[in-house]
Amino acid sequence: MKKQILAALMISTLVVSCTKSTTKSETTENPDGSVTTETTTVSESGVDTSKISKAKEDVKTKVDEAGNKIDDAAQKAKDKIDATADKTKADLHKAGQDIKTEANKVGKDAKEAAAKGASKVEDAAKKLKDDLNK
Repeated sequence: MKKQILAALMISTLVVSCTKSTTKSETTENPDGSVTTETTTVSESGVDTSKISKAKEDVKTKVDEAGNKIDDAAQKAKDKIDATADKTKADLHKAGQDIKTEANKVGKDAKEAAAKGASKVEDAAKKLKDDLNK
């Protein structure tokens, strides 16, 4: 689509530039002494088919080059986006693993603290029972 638009613009510019106009002014003196100037413009379409064919080929070449540049730029942008997405995915995966590891450590620490606390409570209960039996 972009190639057709560019080609249409180039061809319309070429057709306009191939039109040649000539202006002719003629001054006449009237019997009463006044002067009248008559201007005529003649437009000639000096269209040379060989020039048009060459210009058309030039336009096609330039349009193809422009299309290729646009395609290359789009591909580069896509590649950068893909690379960024892959890096972000890897970073998020690593962050998830780090969170999981730390959560496991916290859970283990909490279990150990609870076990120590329970052990101390048991020890205190035994002491209290021994003291009460005496």
